[in-house]
Amino acid sequence: MHAVAPSEIDRAGSSVPSDDRRVIEALRRGDEHAFLALVNKHHAAMLRVASAYVSNRAVAEEVVQEAWLGILKGLASFEGRSSLRSWIFGILANCARSRGVREARTTPFSSFADPEEDELAVDPSRFLGSDHPRWPGHWAAPPEQWADEKVLAKQTVRFIGEEIEKLPPAQRQVVTLRDVEGWNSAEICAALGISEGNERVLLHRARSRIRAALERRLGEEQR
Repeated sequence: MHAVAPSEIDRAGSSVPSDDRRVIEALRRGDEHAFLALVNKHHAAMLRVASAYVSNRAVAEEVVQEAWLGILKGLASFEGRSSLRSWIFGILANCARSRGVREARTTPFSSFADPEEDELAVDPSRFLGSDHPRWPGHWAAPPEQWADEKVLAKQTVRFIGEEIEKLPPAQRQVVTLRDVEGWNSAEICAALGISEGNERVLLHRARSRIRAALERRLGEEQR
C-alpha cells in the first residue's frame, strides 16, 4: 500500500470526526494495519449492500474489491463533507450500481427517487373502514405483541435475515444499513444519495414486509 498525499481535509479537517481523521491520516501514510482494520470493520456490511445489486456472492465480492480500490485512489480527494463510513458506502453504491446495470438484473439506483408508489405496506383489511362510527381508519386487527424470547430466538433471527434477502434492492439496502448495521437516517441518505422522505418510505415498507412475514410464521407455529 502506497502513501497518499494529503489534501484539503488537512486544512479543513475540523468538520471531520476525530476518529475518522486519525484513520484517514493513517491511510494516507500507507499504514496497512489501519487499512486492514477498516476492511474488517466494513467488509461484511459492504458485501450485504453489494449483493442487492448483483447476481451472486462472487460478483458481490468483486464489487467490494473494486470499491476498496476506488477508496484508496480517492483518499487524496476526500474532503470530509460526510463521515468516512458514508463516503466509503457511497463509492460502493456507485460500483454496485454500475455492475448491476451491466448485468441487467436490477433496477438502476435512480429507483430510489420513485419508490414503488402504488405498493401498500399493510393490507387494507387490517384497518376499519372510513365509515366506522367510532374508530374510522384505526386497526381492525392490530399487530400482535410477541414475547421477547420468540423474536430473539435463533430461528427467528435467521428467518428475518432470509426475509431481508427477499426485499426489493432499495428496501433491502436501507433496512440493512438502518436495522442491521445501526446507521442513522442522515448517514444512509448521504451514502445512498436519497432524500430523507424516500429513506423513511423505503424503511417503512421494508419493516412492514418483514413484520407481515414474521406474523405469518409465528401464527403458523401457534397452530
